[in-house]
Amino acid sequence: MIPPLSALQAFEAIARRRSFSLAAQELHLTPSAVSHQVAKLEGLLGVRLFERSARGVELTPAGQNYLQRVGNALGAINTATEDLRHGVQDTLHLHCSPSFASLWLMPRIARFRDAFPDISLALSASHVHSDFQLGLVDIDIRYGLPNWPHLEVEPVFTEKIMPLASPEFIRAHGLHTPADLMRVPLIQSAVNVAQWADWFARFHPGVRPERMALKFDRAMMSLDAAVQSLGVALESASIGRALITSGRLQPPFGPDMVLEVQGHFLVYPARHAARPEVKAFLGWIRHEALAG
Repeated sequence: MIPPLSALQAFEAIARRRSFSLAAQELHLTPSAVSHQVAKLEGLLGVRLFERSARGVELTPAGQNYLQRVGNALGAINTATEDLRHGVQDTLHLHCSPSFASLWLMPRIARFRDAFPDISLALSASHVHSDFQLGLVDIDIRYGLPNWPHLEVEPVFTEKIMPLASPEFIRAHGLHTPADLMRVPLIQSAVNVAQWADWFARFHPGVRPERMALKFDRAMMSLDAAVQSLGVALESASIGRALITSGRLQPPFGPDMVLEVQGHFLVYPARHAARPEVKAFLGWIRHEALAG
């Protein structure tokens, strides 16, 4: 059951303006007409969406939850309408985890634009996974353990997780063996699928660091802290490739002391795969991932 669009528009406008009269002006309706639309929506849903007080109009908890979902959906309709009005039909809406977007994807965007100049790319990034039911995103590049039923899930690449530090830090602290890490600050990426405990269990069994000097929830911050010689980060060589290639970071040990994991995944509904823009991007990113 889908409520009337006019009622949803009235609800969203009142929630945004915190006023029935201002929403009525925006929608070119009378306040009584707007109030009637909301009453119809509340009756249809069986819940109260607003509470009136001396401070004005406030959303109820149910109204706040509904606004988060409906607001995005109305935004998607508005964006699609504006795109069509302005002739932007070949648009790919892509969502990524922030560090992947900044450190891996953005340095390669120019190559995608060169290969597909007719595709308009709309890129957003956050740690919150996309809700495909809202119709806002074509492909979501997610990070984490792949437990997303009823969706197509494909790893972008196999990542090599390794200790990384600045050359100056490695020289200053004489890092030669895993045991040396126990006397220097360690940097933790709290959301990584591979943690320091996993690395030590593999390459220095029986030893586990008791505390981390620094902890971040983004790979880009952990890598930046390592660049600033604040400690040793445990990160993906794929995500940190530009910093490694430039010499700002390097692994203190041999190439065999790495954990191989799959952490970044292409996620999308099967029905999206038929879209030409989606096909083009999937083929392109698979090629980029193989190229390294």
